[in-house]
Amino acid sequence: MTDATRHRADCVWHLDEMVVRISGKRMFMWRAVDKEGEVLDVLVQKRRNKAAALKLLRKLLKHQGFVPDAIVTDGLASYGAALRDLGALKRHQPGQLKHNNRAENSHLPVRRRERKMQLFKSQGQAQRFTSTHSAIYNTFNIERHLVSRNTMRKYRDRAFAEWHAVSAPNG
Repeated sequence: MTDATRHRADCVWHLDEMVVRISGKRMFMWRAVDKEGEVLDVLVQKRRNKAAALKLLRKLLKHQGFVPDAIVTDGLASYGAALRDLGALKRHQPGQLKHNNRAENSHLPVRRRERKMQLFKSQGQAQRFTSTHSAIYNTFNIERHLVSRNTMRKYRDRAFAEWHAVSAPNG
């Protein structure tokens, strides 16, 4: 699905950051996930401060086009400072690991691919890979325990046809 046809994200966003090694340097991958597990955005930054959190939040608000009912984060103070600047502090729900488990679990596929690719070579490569990977993951990830086998087969066929139509050369 393209951004124009993608459904609106859920009203609760989970934000988290994780450390990645890029050319031996420590960088931070900031990630936003809705409560259904769909990756909203990924941002690779050199810092783990208010400016980086603010950049992620502004990017999210611009692309999503609405302010969520709640923003769940871990205990990092940068989120609170950034949300205070945006005037959305009352929507902030700083929590413990168990409250932000949705975002923590969304890091797992990236970690798996990172190991297979033998780390990232540059910040740009990491950003391009994670953005593409999350778009593909959102398209093809189906909660298998929630649907029957026949329905899942139809979903997968539709997702593959959509992916093929988007990736096919024009003309």
